[in-house]
Order: sequence, then C-alpha cells, then structure tokens
Amino acid sequence: MSFQQHIHWLERHMVRTNAAVSALPDCQGKRLAICTHLDIKMVPFYKGFLERGGELFLTTCNPTTVRDEVVQYLVSLGAEAHAWKDMPEEEWQASFQKALDWQPNYICEFGADINSLFHLSGSDAPVIAGLEGTGSGVSRLQKIDLQYPIFNWDDLAAKEGLHNRHMVGLTTWQAFMERTHLSLHEKNVVVVGAGLVGQGVAASARAFGGSVSIAEIDPSRRIMASYDGWHTVSLDEALPNADIVVTATGVANVIKPEHLANLKDGAFVLNVGHVSDEINTSQLDKSSATELMPEVFEYKNSKNRCFYLLSNGAMFNLTAGYGDSINAFDVSLALMTAGVGHILRAGSEAEIGLHLLPKEAWQPVL
Repeated sequence: MSFQQHIHWLERHMVRTNAAVSALPDCQGKRLAICTHLDIKMVPFYKGFLERGGELFLTTCNPTTVRDEVVQYLVSLGAEAHAWKDMPEEEWQASFQKALDWQPNYICEFGADINSLFHLSGSDAPVIAGLEGTGSGVSRLQKIDLQYPIFNWDDLAAKEGLHNRHMVGLTTWQAFMERTHLSLHEKNVVVVGAGLVGQGVAASARAFGGSVSIAEIDPSRRIMASYDGWHTVSLDEALPNADIVVTATGVANVIKPEHLANLKDGAFVLNVGHVSDEINTSQLDKSSATELMPEVFEYKNSKNRCFYLLSNGAMFNLTAGYGDSINAFDVSLALMTAGVGHILRAGSEAEIGLHLLPKEAWQPVL
C-alpha cells in the first residue's frame, strides 16, 4: 500500500474523525502547536485542520514514534515542523522552544512539554488555551500555576476505557509476537503498573496464554489488582523468574540498572508507557547490542546473562508495531479533534486552570 493509498484508507474508515473535522470552526489564522506521536493515523485531523485554514507547527512527544513520511507530507500541505525519527535529545528538547517561538495561539499535546516550558520559561507566546491527552502530562500540569485554560481529555471514559484499557495491551502483544515470532504460552509475564494501561496489558497477556503477575507499589492499586484475581508481586522478587517484563506506568526509571542485572538469561524487557525512560538504560553500552531481529536488541548484563530489550526501551507498541486499530483510534482522534474545536470556541473563554473536557464538547463525536 502506498502512502497516499494508506491516507485514503484511513479517511475511508475514520468516520468519527471525519465528522469531528467537519464540525471544526473556521480555522483561518488559528496557530496550533502540537506535540504528539507523528504516526500516520494522526494525518486525517492535521490535514483537515490545515485544509480549514489553520496553521500548524509539528513537534513530537516521542522521537522514536515519528514517521518521517508523515512529517514530510504535512509540511507539503503547509505545516511547519521540527521533528524527525530518532532525533537527538538536544534537538528534541529544542523543538519545544521552537514551538513557542513560532508564537502559537493554541497547544495540543501528549505529555505537557510545551505547556510546561511556557510556564517555566516566562514565554511571551500568545497562548489562549491548551489540550492535554496523557496521564503523565496531566500530572505535570497539576503542579503548575497555569496562566490559561487547559483541557484534559485523557480522563474521558471513552479514552481511558478504549485506548488505555484495551488497545495498548492488545497491540503490545501483537507487536511482540510479530517481532519475536514467539507466543506468550509458558511465559511468566510481569506487568509493572496496575493503572488502566497496566490492567489492559495484563488482561491481554493472559488472553494470549501468558502466566501473569502484576508489580505495583501503590497499595490501593495493588489491593484492587489482587481483588481482580491477579497475582501481585514486588518487582525484586518477580524479576529472577520473569520471562517477560513490561512497564506500563508513565513514570521514569521504573526499571533501574540493578533490575536489569538481576534478569534471568533470555528475558525480554519492554516499555509501553508514555515516558521513554521508564527503563533506565543509562548504564547500557548500546553500541554493544546486537539487533537479532527488527526492534529486538540483545544485551549482556553484569552477570553475563543475555536479555532482550525491545525497541531499546522506547514505546514498543507504537515504535515496533502499528499501535491502535484504525477503528479504535478513530474514537480517540475524534475526541482530540473535538477538544481542539472546543479550545477554538468556548474553551478559550474558560476560567484559567486545568479542566476535564466538557461533555458538550466531546459527546457529539461519539
């Protein structure tokens, strides 16, 4: 399938997003800075926004998930961009300042990088309102004295229940089986984190034949996981017997160098949380890794045991796989599109602070 055919296929099947784009107000002169995954499934919204007269600046929330052909295509339609696949850390960090220097009126992102920089740097960008679509981003914003309204759509039931609870887990194990050619049968799977993403990853792992345990440090989540029938463990006790360890927390440094040292020979380690450094790889010599299969990197730990770090710790289901199914992502992207429509309209007049995206903004797209 060619790139253009892929775009046509998406537009044919993402009916909710198409309707949400059609419902956008006149975007002429509206300057929107975005910091999201630059995956091909995002194109129907960004293309529609540009076609309705909007101006767009592209950055990414994760350099490993950028698709360069997507950036090039959107630039050909009039967007500006500072993003490419596997861009260096310093360029990635610089992209947030470049987005503010572009003088946006609105910000739509995953992870709150641009919004955080605006408030911490004293930027003079004429930002009117923002939109945030991740739990980690919402947590960052809750610690900031905001200067304009920002709307959280991550906590909408349709987003949490569909993407967080179901799609991440399903697509994680689809990508795992495609990349490794292994199933989860006879595998001890340890899921780190019992939030909605972790619950979905665990449920899908069990459905695909894995023997699953959950490691969770929050006592409330841990007891809820046990009441749901999960075997709960501490990470330290689980690692020596784990065949597969997957992080799903949105928190940095969940897997530390000493954890990697205690893995059994032949263990797989992967991350599906939003934060790219959930697995601390700072003490790994990445030049020593052998890429045995695409996105499967073999390392030796300090005990001379081999382990496999999938996608080198980047968000595995989207770096090595396709991510959400088109029909499921259609719901998520329609919600985000509706959120942008809201901040272009009534949301720009809302009280300063962090708000849940109101029902009247998103309900029509479902």
